[in-house]
Amino acid sequence: MKKLLILPVLLFGLFSCAQNTPTNFSEQALSDNMKSTDGTEVTFKQILEKHKGKTIVIDIWASWCPDCIKGMPKVHDLQKQFPDVTYLFLSYDRTEEAWLKGIEKYNVQGDNYLIGSKWKGGAFSESVKLDWIPRYMVVDKKGNIALFRAIEADDEKLISILKQLK
Repeated sequence: MKKLLILPVLLFGLFSCAQNTPTNFSEQALSDNMKSTDGTEVTFKQILEKHKGKTIVIDIWASWCPDCIKGMPKVHDLQKQFPDVTYLFLSYDRTEEAWLKGIEKYNVQGDNYLIGSKWKGGAFSESVKLDWIPRYMVVDKKGNIALFRAIEADDEKLISILKQLK
């Protein structure tokens, strides 16, 4: 009898979690300010509008993050495999200097923006339920979130979605 009760509870939990995956960014996230490599302040919405009509891979990272650095060769492989995709790197580095050095040191090729040093409680991080970096997301050509969460650049689901969006 207990087994019969557990199955519906597990299925409910599985389906309710699947339905809570956002397909769009919140207005708060879209209005969050970020800094470009030339020092210009822009909103996340402006960044997305710049790449309107393109498939975008978002890599949320920081130069102080060992897992982010370890995953960078996989990102480079992904860029070779999908060269027509736009790569957007959003950093939670502690300082602008560390961020700029990290871009150069780890050969981070793509559009780079500094979100800021605090990833807990920020509008963008709250919107994407950020609990770990690196974090990879995919935005389709219509601006919808096609993949909400991956923590590896060679994640099967990430690659599958990029193949579908070609």
